[in-house]
Amino acid sequence: MAALLEVENLSVRYGDLMALRSASLSVDEGEVVCIIGPNGAGKSTTLAAIAGGVRPVSGDIRLEGRSIVGRRPEHIARLRLSLVPEGRHIFGTLTVEENLQIGGYMLGDRAAARAGMERLLGHFPRLRERLRYPAARLSGGEQQMLAVARAVMTRPRLLLVDEPSLGLAPRIIDQIYEILLELRQREKLTLLINEQSSARILKFADRIYVLRGGAVQVEGRAADLRDGEAIHRAYFGFGTQDSAPAETAA
Repeated sequence: MAALLEVENLSVRYGDLMALRSASLSVDEGEVVCIIGPNGAGKSTTLAAIAGGVRPVSGDIRLEGRSIVGRRPEHIARLRLSLVPEGRHIFGTLTVEENLQIGGYMLGDRAAARAGMERLLGHFPRLRERLRYPAARLSGGEQQMLAVARAVMTRPRLLLVDEPSLGLAPRIIDQIYEILLELRQREKLTLLINEQSSARILKFADRIYVLRGGAVQVEGRAADLRDGEAIHRAYFGFGTQDSAPAETAA
């Protein structure tokens, strides 16, 4: 049976810079898979390519066994794949409610969108309290919650989340991850998450890929990587080469 998402030998170039080099990964339905690596590793490029924002120079991306390479982002979104971008990109001059309504617009069913918003606000009580606030007045953590909630308003099966902990205090980061795991259970979500730090995601992920220099250096189940040694070597490049095939944790 095919994975929900399969990325095979994906390469992406920005001018003379090769951002991804034959990177492969897969995500099964219901999993939490995390991609970690230093700045410039190719993490955001991977998610952007999957969501249709970047055109690869080679390789394939399959959703439920069907290639989505070359399809427009809005078409991919209709296949129930949604991206929470790095930096949140909420509409600061609009209210929290209006931001959520934008997320529900593509459902094409106002009653379903209203019901979805009410259900989501049960996961995000702080957003309910600030429903009429301009989004720009929210704290960083609240803005990240809004970005996640807006993406989930589209009723995705697969949610891509780019650097959810960026610029947030540890306590708020834990809250964000707890909400994501709750959404995984109650909204039947599959999650693919980018992170820089491995410490936190080792607690939350089912499987992990380590990217460095645009290539996958290590992949494996989080339970098999908890001692951190393989991740540390791959992350900092000790004993690996950028072009070396990925290690796989047994």
